[in-house]
Amino acid sequence: MAYTTIDDPSAYFQTKIYTGNNTDGTQITNDGSSNLQPDWLWIKNRTDSGGAPATGGLWDSVRGFAENKVLTTFSTNGEGANSNGFAVATTDGFTVEDGTSGANPRTATNLNAKNYVAWQWKAGTSFTNDASSTGIGSIDSTGSVSDTSGFSIVSYTGTGANGTVKHGLSTAPNWIIFKNRETDGQNWIVYHSATSSTPADDFLKLNATSAVGSSTSYGNNTAPTTSVFSVGANDNTNKSSVGQIAYCFAEKQGYSKFGSYTGNGNADGTFVYTGFKPAWIMQKETGNTRDWTMIDNTRSLFNAADDRLVPNTSDAEVTNNITDLLSNGFKMRNTQSNTNSDGGSYIYMAFAENPFVTSTGVPATAR
Repeated sequence: MAYTTIDDPSAYFQTKIYTGNNTDGTQITNDGSSNLQPDWLWIKNRTDSGGAPATGGLWDSVRGFAENKVLTTFSTNGEGANSNGFAVATTDGFTVEDGTSGANPRTATNLNAKNYVAWQWKAGTSFTNDASSTGIGSIDSTGSVSDTSGFSIVSYTGTGANGTVKHGLSTAPNWIIFKNRETDGQNWIVYHSATSSTPADDFLKLNATSAVGSSTSYGNNTAPTTSVFSVGANDNTNKSSVGQIAYCFAEKQGYSKFGSYTGNGNADGTFVYTGFKPAWIMQKETGNTRDWTMIDNTRSLFNAADDRLVPNTSDAEVTNNITDLLSNGFKMRNTQSNTNSDGGSYIYMAFAENPFVTSTGVPATAR
């Protein structure tokens, strides 16, 4: 049975749904006793599709919670573009602004009667690395990290040349999302340790449907280590004199899992063992042009979970990604090509609602 050092995953990850009311400073309070204060906050509008007001946005404690700090995963813009409305982390959740003024409220977070979802991760311990003084990496970095949950947010200034950056974790990240903060037209670059048997030069784009590609220019064909990740001479991950942000995740037993599976094209679909009851899953077929997909246990309260959102578009929520969230993993109950085409290769990223078995021997219950 699975062992975990995190008996309460809600202390590090939570999903919260709410309905907008057009009122500045509306407090959204997290559930449970953990009083999670998010360091990474990702809000999506579930109601609207396309154009304004299509989506919320993404903020973090390292760049700051402000209107001009918003990033959107369906866009290649730098932070602050198309900005209107924002969210601010509080000790037990976040506040949202009305977002009704301005020419393009695509990042509004509190429009009246609109349904939203907020995914929240906690890091919490600040770090600063002067690479020349510490000898760790070749590029200075600052950030926030939780080694317990295996999550860090890393800010650094690009050099335009091959280099290494301290990520703050004690184990090598399995999943990293990179974004050029300041320059429009730059992709969200994704590294995932399970894309292939040689993932160091593989990359995906979170803002696009494209299949996995191969290039040494993003990560210098070097896998992350226990102390640093590598960047190449590419503007998406390392543009000279330009601010970059990286979200790094290392797998933690009973709390997070970043793996792969093969689809079977059948409604009695592939079962994926995670070692916990999933709270949130994101998936992508690596070999074909497909949307990314996101499901969670809060928008879909019962099996089968079928409320799907797509990070690479501004589309509203749809109900066609039928998946069972089980006590020890998840099982596809659909023939959708985005998640279960016959013979398709997929990567996934998952976080726990409960470990399969806690450190004191308490088993997870089924939905």
